[in-house]
Amino acid sequence: MTNVKENSDVAKTPPPKPTLVNLLSQEAVKKRFEEMLGKKSAGFISSIISAVKTNPALAECDPNSVISAAVIAATLDLPIQNNLGFAAIVPYKENGVAVAQFQMMWRGYVQLAMRTAQYLTINVSEVYEGELISENRITGDYVFDTSKKTSDKITGYVAYFRMINGFEKYFYWTVARVTAHAKTYSQTFKSPKSWVVEKSRWTLDFDSMAKKTVLKLLLGKFGILSVDMQIALTTDQGAIKDPETMDIEYVDNSEPKADAEDNSMTEVSQQIKDEIAMCQELSQVTFLEKEYASYEKNKIFNTLIAKQKLAIGKALKSNAKVSMP
Repeated sequence: MTNVKENSDVAKTPPPKPTLVNLLSQEAVKKRFEEMLGKKSAGFISSIISAVKTNPALAECDPNSVISAAVIAATLDLPIQNNLGFAAIVPYKENGVAVAQFQMMWRGYVQLAMRTAQYLTINVSEVYEGELISENRITGDYVFDTSKKTSDKITGYVAYFRMINGFEKYFYWTVARVTAHAKTYSQTFKSPKSWVVEKSRWTLDFDSMAKKTVLKLLLGKFGILSVDMQIALTTDQGAIKDPETMDIEYVDNSEPKADAEDNSMTEVSQQIKDEIAMCQELSQVTFLEKEYASYEKNKIFNTLIAKQKLAIGKALKSNAKVSMP
């Protein structure tokens, strides 16, 4: 009887949960990254393991959430090393449960913008006291003069781009406005618990987060919304529950749904029409077709591609002047 009871107890013991290394060693997972990154997949997988080993908080996260966040970075072909400043996998706790969150960094947005080959220049910078000369609220134009700097005090942040067709745009926010934005939308930065605020990325690296914020808002409102850019804007600061269905939960971002979806796939039809109109003027419509074709082999975003192609098809039918070989 004793042996039977012991065997029964053993049978009831739940199997150990797979570790991140175990999951990354699975052939299906390795094949998934190989399809997205080719020869670079082995190095990318090593960087995932390294990121977890060097961050104890990330090591506590559900390994599946770490891989899901990494899949987004791989899809965008962005490295996840924090020191490079393109993208990162960041740990957060939700109801006491540690989850990994995909997070874009400002250099990542610059990289995605430049890949469209439509930007002549793009930059984001801090603005020091005395450098802002004038602002035109109607046109959105600003005049800055770095020679007028009066101190080392940072008073604001500005993002700027100029496209090859001559279109240019600024986006400037004061430090106070950036801080107010962070305290409104970041759950950790506005937490009543001081130890939580101290661990917020806004506290640890305010400068980088501020630059990312103004650049993200500039590109989201006025930039070319390529497929990569739409994915980045939608998944940024999200815990990726299922990359195949784009099931995302914004753990540290409480933006109202209407604002959060302002540049998401729900408005893709109008975005594509606007993009086609701009490309028609530039006589470079073909870059769209190439970009969509590059995602044909990526099963993760089959649903997204279908929506994009449907939208672009409708746009092309309504504009006979646009043609794609």
